Amino acid sequence: MLHPFFRSPALRASAHPVFSADFESAFAAARHAAPATAAAVPTAERLPEWNLTDLYPAMDSPELKADLDKADVACKAFETAFKGKLAALLALPDGGAALGAAVKSYEEVDDLLGRIASYGSLIYAGDTSDPARAKFYGDIQERLTDASTHLLFFTLEMNRLDDAALEAAMADPALAYYRPWVEDLRKDKPYQLDDKIEQLFHEKSNPSRGAWSRLFDETISSLRFTVDGQDLAIEPTLNLMQDPREEVRKSAGLALADTFGKNLRLFTLITNTLAKDKEISDRWRGFTDVASSRHLANRVEKEVVDAMVEAIRVSFPRLSHRYYALKARWFGKDKLEFWDRNAPLPKVETRDIGWGEAKDTVLSAYGAFSPKMADIARTFFEKSWIDAPVRPGKSPGAFAHPTVPSAHPYVLLNYQGKPRDVMTLAHELGHGVHQVLAARQGALMAPTPLTLAETASVFGEMLTFRRLLDGAETPRARKIMLAQKVEDMINTVVRQTAFYTFERDVHIERRQGELTSEKIGEIWMKVQGESLGPAIHLGAGYESFWTYIPHFIHSPFYVYAYAFGDCLVNSLYAVYENAADGFADRYLEMLSAGGTKHHAELLAPFGLDARDPAFWQTGLSLIDRMISELESMEG
Repeated sequence: MLHPFFRSPALRASAHPVFSADFESAFAAARHAAPATAAAVPTAERLPEWNLTDLYPAMDSPELKADLDKADVACKAFETAFKGKLAALLALPDGGAALGAAVKSYEEVDDLLGRIASYGSLIYAGDTSDPARAKFYGDIQERLTDASTHLLFFTLEMNRLDDAALEAAMADPALAYYRPWVEDLRKDKPYQLDDKIEQLFHEKSNPSRGAWSRLFDETISSLRFTVDGQDLAIEPTLNLMQDPREEVRKSAGLALADTFGKNLRLFTLITNTLAKDKEISDRWRGFTDVASSRHLANRVEKEVVDAMVEAIRVSFPRLSHRYYALKARWFGKDKLEFWDRNAPLPKVETRDIGWGEAKDTVLSAYGAFSPKMADIARTFFEKSWIDAPVRPGKSPGAFAHPTVPSAHPYVLLNYQGKPRDVMTLAHELGHGVHQVLAARQGALMAPTPLTLAETASVFGEMLTFRRLLDGAETPRARKIMLAQKVEDMINTVVRQTAFYTFERDVHIERRQGELTSEKIGEIWMKVQGESLGPAIHLGAGYESFWTYIPHFIHSPFYVYAYAFGDCLVNSLYAVYENAADGFADRYLEMLSAGGTKHHAELLAPFGLDARDPAFWQTGLSLIDRMISELESMEG
């Protein structure tokens, strides 16, 4: 298995589902029709940009060079000190203390590697079109891959230790502290390969899968779409799909289809290559199902995921099909075109929301739930941990990057002053709060499985939404808020489940040979039709809209984590509404656990169990009730 740092959440691992996996919702927070410029928000406010000097002063700084050299030395020294010696170490009278000290040293090196890698990733995300940044990012990745090769032996050798001897050594507090990490590590044991093969997989990761992923990113950033005579980047083009004017949405939708179609050959090649690369890895490691490696990484049982997917799939008619039929009636149509799916409600005036108002809205919602939660979130604003403006070349979407426990998280947004941008801010700050709280677990145990990583973000959204809904001054305002929330929840639950089905079908089909663009498009149209229902007309051109969803490229089968997180939060919120006393303390304690506990253990204090089929119905029923309320307002 890969060194832990390389299995940690990547930049997009905490991206907002509506805006990063469901890109038609306008690629993260960016909602405005203007071209991507730093002055996109029509206010006099200056949007914050992050200060990365807490990591390193500059790309060419002596501090970074020193840490790169230090990382090389530390990794080699660790290998010299411990390779081939762990069994003997464990056999010592104080074997538990000795092995615990070795794990601690490993964690310290991991934190150093993570700090360097985080800086390279964040610099690159700031402008993926800059050749200097791209080279810097590539060079950093190569240096870290070379250095961390010397650490590969450790987890492999740990998993060759005798179970009984290791358990006995856990009596020592030094090793017992790392029990959750050791137990998680043992779960990887059946899928580990010989050391030389693991080294080969590790060394080729950057120039193979990593290179194809980078090609995808740089291609997406360089695409241009012609809308009404203007050549726009992907983000402002997708923003036009939110425009209140149908002719503008249609023009943007057709422009997207045109450019995607012209680049279909490249995206098909990338998809085929990466799917085959994954199949080779899965086959060598012994994973039987195309998504088994993701389930293992998420520390969630396949049966739990299957139960969730089936519960959501059978709910399509009463959720997405029903809502889009209702929305079509609002628009006076039998069917909505694909470019109308996320259109604002007709005859609804929207206003731009300034950064200060967005900040106050989210912090007040967080503060009403937990002053501690608001205090942590406030730090992101006060210490320049947020990068909010839209800039040419900036990574599209939104994310919260945890960096490493010795530093702090950073949040990237593309803020353009629309109501859903406020929800994106709430979402990413939820991730940030989670990452700050979990940092106390250290570099090895702070990372949270993806299925639980979305808990704090979606809960932060829910807190903000409920506060806004409670403050709605008119039935019309309440209707607008409910409709937006329902659409976001459908995008999170229904759409992500459909994306998961699409990925499964593509990877299964790929095992029979290369897929043509037409075949991938056929699979896409099938699952989209099933999930969206008859009220959405998926016209010509839409068959290529699978091309720009980065989760398919960077994190195969990631997307079901969004549905998991949304249903989980809906259930949590129901507990909160019924028994608010002490809930906030239990909730923050859950976030503070990081990756030290299984989902069953984390949910037990709330009386919830994801293995119970009824668990999923709680979350789905909330969406159902909201749609019912909207139907009652139809007149």
